[in-house]
Amino acid sequence: MMKKLFSLSCLPLVLVLLSGFMGLQLAEARLHYNYHPKMLFVFGDSYVDTGNTRIDQPGSWKQPYGITFPGKPAGRFSNGRVLTDYIAKYLGLKSPLPYKFRKLIPQQLKYGMNFAYGGTGVFDTSSKNPNMTIQIDFLNQLIKENVYTTSDLYNSVAHVSVAGNDYNFYLSRNGSIEGFPSFIGSVVNQTAINLVRIQKLGVRKIVVGGLQPLGCLPGNTASSSFQKCNSTFNDLVLLHNNLLNQAVTKLNRQSKDNSTFVVVDLYDSFMSVLNHPSTNNIKEPFKPCCVGVGREYNCGSVENNVNKYTVCESPTSAFFWDLLHPSQAGWHAVYNKLQTTNAFQQIRY
Repeated sequence: MMKKLFSLSCLPLVLVLLSGFMGLQLAEARLHYNYHPKMLFVFGDSYVDTGNTRIDQPGSWKQPYGITFPGKPAGRFSNGRVLTDYIAKYLGLKSPLPYKFRKLIPQQLKYGMNFAYGGTGVFDTSSKNPNMTIQIDFLNQLIKENVYTTSDLYNSVAHVSVAGNDYNFYLSRNGSIEGFPSFIGSVVNQTAINLVRIQKLGVRKIVVGGLQPLGCLPGNTASSSFQKCNSTFNDLVLLHNNLLNQAVTKLNRQSKDNSTFVVVDLYDSFMSVLNHPSTNNIKEPFKPCCVGVGREYNCGSVENNVNKYTVCESPTSAFFWDLLHPSQAGWHAVYNKLQTTNAFQQIRY
């Protein structure tokens, strides 16, 4: 009886302690849930470039790029918004300023910065634009100049895009996919090195995009009249993504926070939209909206003041804008799919 009375007498104390503990956990959960990054730093290529590529280079700064948004060419390799814009929207931020405009619009430095250049890779793929190592150097220099503080970096997200320029460059040099698996390993290893370097600069969350289905890009589906994907290329993409996931899992194990590095699955998101286009109001899943007239011309080509390209009647219903890049409608559909994934939801918390 005494034991029962003692147990009953202790019950209020236990409940108080338990409620206090649960309250503390709830408060911490709320803090975690309400955390929103204050800046976005972007590294990579044309899938995320919002204006760094020079105006004298093909595409992005030439008509008809930008006809949907903002209504004129603005440095994006699309008719409108690209992945960077949608990630910034998800974080509740303005799309970060392109690096080359950092001195022209200093008031926008508070949203982060976009260091991505079209045509670049983790290795040298362009004689005119900096690879990812140099892009990270740019951020490091800005830190040294006190443009960004330790607090800025800690309260930020970095997005890294590796969309396949290294592989296009490899094919242009070698002419075949022989030796590709070994080269894929090199690209993933260098990507991992880049991710760690960004982390060491103080960025709290680093997001890297898995490789999209290269075999489904219009340049690779043209031979089938834009009807089906090239399975050979997609098999190599799956190898890249498998190695990337392994590398990121290893990095997270070595990190103090096991959610520092996040892979967003662009392959699955692209395929989901391409396989069910009508769900996303896409009428042309594989055919590009803007194409050059003849093999020697690309979207945006002009000769003797004559446009050497054609634009589809409805860019808002085409998934691809040109031979390589999604349209704004395509990116929006991919973004809608990404938002439902656990990996993408980790970006904000």
